[in-house]
Amino acid sequence: MARRGSYAKGVAKREEILHAALDVIARQGFHGASVRELADAVGLSQAGLLHYFDSKEELFVEILRTRDQVDLTAFGAPQETSPDLETLTAGYLRIIRHNAEVPGLVQLFTQMSTDAADPRHPAHAYFLERGAAFRAGFAAAFTRAQTAGAVTARVPAQAIARILQSVWDGAQLQWLLDPTVDVADIVGTFLATLVPATPKSPRA
Repeated sequence: MARRGSYAKGVAKREEILHAALDVIARQGFHGASVRELADAVGLSQAGLLHYFDSKEELFVEILRTRDQVDLTAFGAPQETSPDLETLTAGYLRIIRHNAEVPGLVQLFTQMSTDAADPRHPAHAYFLERGAAFRAGFAAAFTRAQTAGAVTARVPAQAIARILQSVWDGAQLQWLLDPTVDVADIVGTFLATLVPATPKSPRA
Protein backbone atom coordinates (compact mmCIF):
# COMPACT_ATOMS: atom_id res chain seq x y z
CA MET A 1 0.00 0.00 0.00
CA ALA A 2 2.87 2.36 0.83
CA ARG A 3 4.38 1.77 -2.61
CA ARG A 4 1.10 2.57 -4.32
CA GLY A 5 0.78 5.74 -2.28
CA SER A 6 4.34 6.78 -3.10
CA TYR A 7 3.77 6.05 -6.79
CA ALA A 8 0.58 8.12 -6.84
CA LYS A 9 2.38 11.01 -5.15
CA GLY A 10 5.18 10.75 -7.69
CA VAL A 11 2.74 10.88 -10.59
CA ALA A 12 0.96 13.86 -9.04
CA LYS A 13 4.25 15.71 -8.50
CA ARG A 14 5.31 14.99 -12.06
CA GLU A 15 2.03 16.45 -13.34
CA GLU A 16 2.49 19.49 -11.09
CA ILE A 17 5.97 20.02 -12.51
CA LEU A 18 4.78 19.78 -16.12
CA HIS A 19 1.87 22.19 -15.70
CA ALA A 20 4.01 24.66 -13.77
CA ALA A 21 6.65 24.43 -16.50
CA LEU A 22 4.05 25.30 -19.13
CA ASP A 23 3.27 28.50 -17.25
CA VAL A 24 6.92 29.45 -16.68
CA ILE A 25 7.95 28.88 -20.31
CA ALA A 26 4.86 30.66 -21.63
CA ARG A 27 5.76 33.72 -19.52
CA GLN A 28 9.55 33.75 -19.73
CA GLY A 29 10.25 32.00 -23.03
CA PHE A 30 12.05 28.76 -23.66
CA HIS A 31 15.54 30.26 -23.42
CA GLY A 32 14.62 32.34 -20.39
CA ALA A 33 13.30 29.39 -18.39
CA SER A 34 16.18 27.46 -16.84
CA VAL A 35 15.84 24.16 -15.03
CA ARG A 36 16.48 26.10 -11.82
CA GLU A 37 13.50 28.36 -12.48
CA LEU A 38 11.30 25.39 -13.30
CA ALA A 39 12.42 23.72 -10.08
CA ASP A 40 11.80 26.87 -8.04
CA ALA A 41 8.24 27.03 -9.40
CA VAL A 42 7.41 23.74 -7.69
CA GLY A 43 9.64 24.06 -4.62
CA LEU A 44 12.33 21.60 -5.67
CA SER A 45 16.07 21.67 -6.23
CA GLN A 46 17.36 21.09 -9.75
CA ALA A 47 18.39 17.57 -8.79
CA GLY A 48 15.00 17.01 -7.19
CA LEU A 49 13.24 18.15 -10.34
CA LEU A 50 15.26 15.90 -12.62
CA HIS A 51 14.60 12.98 -10.27
CA TYR A 52 11.22 12.71 -11.99
CA PHE A 53 12.71 12.60 -15.50
CA ASP A 54 15.59 10.77 -17.15
CA SER A 55 17.13 13.98 -18.47
CA LYS A 56 16.49 17.65 -19.16
CA GLU A 57 15.59 16.71 -22.73
CA GLU A 58 12.99 14.21 -21.53
CA LEU A 59 11.53 16.90 -19.28
CA PHE A 60 11.05 19.18 -22.27
CA VAL A 61 9.49 16.37 -24.33
CA GLU A 62 6.97 15.73 -21.57
CA ILE A 63 6.25 19.46 -21.35
CA LEU A 64 5.35 19.36 -25.04
CA ARG A 65 3.14 16.31 -24.54
CA THR A 66 1.34 18.07 -21.70
CA ARG A 67 0.94 21.18 -23.81
CA ASP A 68 -0.71 19.09 -26.57
CA GLN A 69 -3.16 17.57 -24.09
CA VAL A 70 -4.02 20.93 -22.54
CA ASP A 71 -4.49 22.63 -25.92
CA LEU A 72 -6.62 19.89 -27.42
CA THR A 73 -8.83 19.84 -24.34
CA ALA A 74 -9.21 23.61 -24.22
CA PHE A 75 -9.27 24.54 -27.89
CA GLY A 76 -9.28 21.48 -30.14
CA ALA A 77 -11.96 19.42 -31.83
CA PRO A 78 -13.49 16.43 -29.98
CA GLN A 79 -10.96 13.61 -29.95
CA GLU A 80 -13.28 10.74 -29.07
CA THR A 81 -15.17 11.05 -32.36
CA SER A 82 -14.32 11.58 -36.02
CA PRO A 83 -15.02 15.29 -36.41
CA ASP A 84 -15.87 16.71 -39.81
CA LEU A 85 -13.29 18.89 -41.54
CA GLU A 86 -14.94 22.16 -40.51
CA THR A 87 -14.99 21.19 -36.82
CA LEU A 88 -11.44 19.83 -36.91
CA THR A 89 -10.13 22.91 -38.70
CA ALA A 90 -11.89 25.31 -36.32
CA GLY A 91 -10.30 23.56 -33.34
CA TYR A 92 -6.80 23.75 -34.75
CA LEU A 93 -7.21 27.39 -35.79
CA ARG A 94 -8.11 28.15 -32.17
CA ILE A 95 -4.90 26.43 -31.09
CA ILE A 96 -2.89 28.44 -33.63
CA ARG A 97 -4.36 31.71 -32.36
CA HIS A 98 -3.63 30.67 -28.78
CA ASN A 99 -0.02 29.92 -29.76
CA ALA A 100 0.44 33.61 -30.52
CA GLU A 101 -0.13 34.25 -26.80
CA VAL A 102 2.55 31.77 -25.65
CA PRO A 103 5.61 32.35 -27.85
CA GLY A 104 7.89 30.63 -25.36
CA LEU A 105 6.13 27.31 -25.91
CA VAL A 106 6.34 27.79 -29.68
CA GLN A 107 10.07 28.43 -29.29
CA LEU A 108 10.39 25.21 -27.30
CA PHE A 109 8.44 23.25 -29.93
CA THR A 110 10.49 24.63 -32.82
CA GLN A 111 13.85 24.13 -31.13
CA MET A 112 13.00 20.59 -30.08
CA SER A 113 11.68 19.69 -33.53
CA THR A 114 15.03 20.72 -35.00
CA ASP A 115 17.00 18.76 -32.41
CA ALA A 116 14.71 15.75 -32.94
CA ALA A 117 16.01 15.31 -36.48
CA ASP A 118 18.67 13.19 -34.77
CA PRO A 119 17.08 9.73 -34.31
CA ARG A 120 18.93 9.39 -31.00
CA HIS A 121 17.31 12.50 -29.52
CA PRO A 122 14.65 11.88 -26.83
CA ALA A 123 12.13 13.98 -28.81
CA HIS A 124 12.51 12.02 -32.06
CA ALA A 125 9.73 9.51 -31.37
CA TYR A 126 7.43 12.22 -29.99
CA PHE A 127 7.58 14.29 -33.18
CA LEU A 128 7.13 11.25 -35.42
CA GLU A 129 4.09 10.10 -33.43
CA ARG A 130 2.62 13.60 -33.18
CA GLY A 131 2.99 14.24 -36.88
CA ALA A 132 1.50 10.87 -37.82
CA ALA A 133 -1.52 11.41 -35.56
CA PHE A 134 -2.08 14.94 -36.93
CA ARG A 135 -1.92 13.75 -40.54
CA ALA A 136 -4.11 10.71 -39.90
CA GLY A 137 -6.86 12.83 -38.36
CA PHE A 138 -6.82 15.37 -41.16
CA ALA A 139 -6.44 12.78 -43.91
CA ALA A 140 -9.60 11.07 -42.69
CA ALA A 141 -11.45 14.39 -42.56
CA PHE A 142 -10.18 15.39 -46.01
CA THR A 143 -11.26 12.03 -47.42
CA ARG A 144 -14.79 12.50 -46.11
CA ALA A 145 -14.85 16.07 -47.44
CA GLN A 146 -13.65 14.89 -50.86
CA THR A 147 -16.40 12.29 -50.99
CA ALA A 148 -18.91 15.04 -50.24
CA GLY A 149 -17.41 17.27 -52.90
CA ALA A 150 -16.36 19.92 -50.39
CA VAL A 151 -12.62 19.56 -51.04
CA THR A 152 -10.78 19.07 -54.31
CA ALA A 153 -10.08 15.45 -55.19
CA ARG A 154 -7.16 16.36 -57.46
CA VAL A 155 -4.71 15.74 -54.59
CA PRO A 156 -4.80 12.64 -52.34
CA ALA A 157 -6.09 13.35 -48.84
CA GLN A 158 -2.88 12.04 -47.26
CA ALA A 159 -0.82 14.48 -49.35
CA ILE A 160 -3.05 17.41 -48.41
CA ALA A 161 -2.61 16.54 -44.73
CA ARG A 162 1.18 16.47 -45.16
CA ILE A 163 1.15 19.84 -46.96
CA LEU A 164 -1.07 21.32 -44.24
CA GLN A 165 1.40 20.24 -41.59
CA SER A 166 4.24 21.80 -43.61
CA VAL A 167 2.33 25.06 -44.07
CA TRP A 168 1.63 25.33 -40.34
CA ASP A 169 5.18 24.50 -39.26
CA GLY A 170 6.68 26.84 -41.85
CA ALA A 171 4.35 29.74 -41.04
CA GLN A 172 5.03 29.26 -37.33
CA LEU A 173 8.77 29.55 -37.92
CA GLN A 174 8.22 32.72 -39.97
CA TRP A 175 6.14 34.11 -37.09
CA LEU A 176 8.99 33.52 -34.63
CA LEU A 177 11.21 35.57 -36.93
CA ASP A 178 8.55 38.20 -37.65
CA PRO A 179 5.70 38.52 -35.11
CA THR A 180 3.55 40.37 -37.67
CA VAL A 181 3.03 37.10 -39.57
CA ASP A 182 -0.53 35.80 -39.07
CA VAL A 183 -0.16 32.04 -38.89
CA ALA A 184 -3.90 31.38 -38.56
CA ASP A 185 -4.58 33.49 -41.64
CA ILE A 186 -1.94 31.63 -43.67
CA VAL A 187 -3.30 28.22 -42.66
CA GLY A 188 -6.89 29.35 -43.24
CA THR A 189 -6.00 30.71 -46.68
CA PHE A 190 -4.36 27.41 -47.63
CA LEU A 191 -7.45 25.49 -46.56
CA ALA A 192 -9.63 27.85 -48.59
CA THR A 193 -7.70 26.94 -51.74
CA LEU A 194 -8.88 23.34 -51.36
CA VAL A 195 -12.53 24.23 -51.94
CA PRO A 196 -13.49 23.45 -55.55
CA ALA A 197 -14.26 26.53 -57.60
CA THR A 198 -17.92 27.02 -58.46
CA PRO A 199 -18.34 26.87 -62.24
CA LYS A 200 -19.35 30.20 -63.70
CA SER A 201 -22.77 30.32 -65.34
CA PRO A 202 -22.58 30.91 -69.09
CA ARG A 203 -23.59 34.37 -70.14
CA ALA A 204 -26.94 34.74 -71.84
